[in-house]
Parts: sequence; C-alpha cells; structure tokens
Amino acid sequence: MTDAVTAFLETHDVLLADGATGTNLFNMGLQSGDAPELWNTDEPAKITALYRGAVDAGSDLFLTNTFGGNASRLKLHDAQRRVGELNRVGAELGREVADTTDRTIIVAGSVGPTGDIMEPVGTLSHSLAVEMFHEQAEALKEGGADVLWLETISAPEEYRAAAEAFALAGMPWCGTMSFDTAGRTMMGVTSAALAEMVEDLPTPPVGFGANCGTGAADLLRTVLGFAAQGTERPIIAKGNAGIPKYVDGHIHYDGTPALMADYAAMARDCGARIIGGCCGTMPDHLAMMREALDTRPRGDRPTLDQITAALGAFSSINDGTGDEAAQPRARRGRRRG
Repeated sequence: MTDAVTAFLETHDVLLADGATGTNLFNMGLQSGDAPELWNTDEPAKITALYRGAVDAGSDLFLTNTFGGNASRLKLHDAQRRVGELNRVGAELGREVADTTDRTIIVAGSVGPTGDIMEPVGTLSHSLAVEMFHEQAEALKEGGADVLWLETISAPEEYRAAAEAFALAGMPWCGTMSFDTAGRTMMGVTSAALAEMVEDLPTPPVGFGANCGTGAADLLRTVLGFAAQGTERPIIAKGNAGIPKYVDGHIHYDGTPALMADYAAMARDCGARIIGGCCGTMPDHLAMMREALDTRPRGDRPTLDQITAALGAFSSINDGTGDEAAQPRARRGRRRG
C-alpha cells in the first residue's frame, strides 16, 4: 500500500508542511520549561487550534504535538509512564482535524531525539533507544498518524535506532536532521553523509532532509547538498523563520512572512518537495509560503549568492564538507534533470 506522503507527491509538485510547534504554543501561554506534550490532555482545545492554524493557512501536512514524547524526555516531568497516552491523544486530536477538513491532510507523528547521547560516546544503548522510539511509534500509530516524522536529530546512531523502531511498528516515516554546526549536525554529519545513510537503511524513509538549524539560508545550502548527491528520494526543507534574537527577554525570530515566501519558492527550486517552517514560523508565514508555491513559476536551481541575497548571509563559510569537496557537488547540483 502506498503511504500517504508518496501518494500525495504523485499528484502534487510540492507538499507544504506546517510551521513551529513551540513558538505557537508559547504564544498560547505555554511556559518555558513546561512539557508541551502534557497539553494534549490538559489543553486539548489549544492543541487542536495549533493544528487547525496550519491547515487553515494552507498546509498539506502537520506534525503532532509529540516531539518530546519519548520516555527519556518525559521523565524530566515525571511523565515517563504516560508515553502511550500522550502520543495517542496527540495523534487523535490531529486525526480529528484532518478528517473534518475538505481536502487531503496528512497527520505526521512527530518524534524528536531522546535527549541522551548514544554509545559509545554516551550511555544510551541501541536497544534501549529502539525500545523508546518503538513505544512512541506504536502510540502514534494507534492514535491515527499517517506517517511518523523523525526530526532534529544530530547523531546517525539515533537516526538508525528510530528507523529500526519504525519498522517494528510497521509505519512509513520521514526523517530530518538539524545541520546547525558550520553546515554539519552537532555530531558531525554532513548533508552528503545523510543522503548516503538513508539509502543504506533496511527500511529507508519515504522522505529525508533538514529542519531547524540556524537560518533559512543555511538550510537551503544543506538542501543543495542533498540534491547534489543525485537522490531521487523526496527532500524535506523545514527551516527556521530567520535568525533567533533575544528581544525583551524572549527569543524572537526575525524572518518575515515575505522572507519565508521567498525561502519556500527557493527551497522548491533547490530540489525540495516537502517544504515547511520550523522555529518562529507562524500561520501568517505559512499563508505566504502557500501563495508563493502556488503562484510563482519554478525557476532554475539558485546559486549560493542568490540565496544569500534573498535570505541573508550564511552563518559559516562553507557547508561543512570542506571547500575542495563542496565545489564539484555545487556544480553538479545546479544541473537540471
């Protein structure tokens, strides 16, 4: 059976994903340090409003409020025994929103990192990581998620453990990493390395890519890195709405809706087929991203100079792979198929 994401992309050029979870929930009253997942049962109307905000702005897919819904993260809030409940309810609320909308909406069960460092650097074993991811995956499946969505991963070991867990749950999945350290993930993974790794997995994702990180410009440079590998797997771009800055004691993202519209169109031209926003991305950003994707003609693959002219400077000199290695990939990536 064809999964929901693949089926959608068979008839659509691009899929618009959602925006931020945390930023929107903070605007609804969530306090710093609180577990957003607890709101699935404590404030279900607000979680429904979160989902509905993305759908009403034009998103084709939204992520459930379950990013930190694994036992390790929930243990920080003495809620490790509520993994099943919180993930199931988070997906059920999403299913209700999707099923009462008059167009196809994909509910993606969000799965974030455990927060622990895996062996041999840390103490988290592969088997325990698989167990935690599997527990969360089964609950999201029970709640009605169409696809599982791994995001903001830094370590390849954790990505592989999640892939194994999702296979145990019998669920299709997508998976993104966060390239926030001079073009690499915190654990040193490059865009080229991720593109290679997903093809070597026994059960690969239906789509892969990058989310969060630093600014939108950096994320598009990473997307160019994926495309340069010649992958035929759908690429995901889910960039932050600009650069985070402290304003009056709070984190504020400086990306305007107009900037995110430019980012969305350029992400498509870079080769992404699943495009959304991450931190700082609100419904008004999504609405302009939707308009840009629907009305702007597809263009040539942008150069790095064109990306920075539209979205701002990169946060590092190169894409993390080294200048000598990066140049041939950049040339190959600009060729149109």
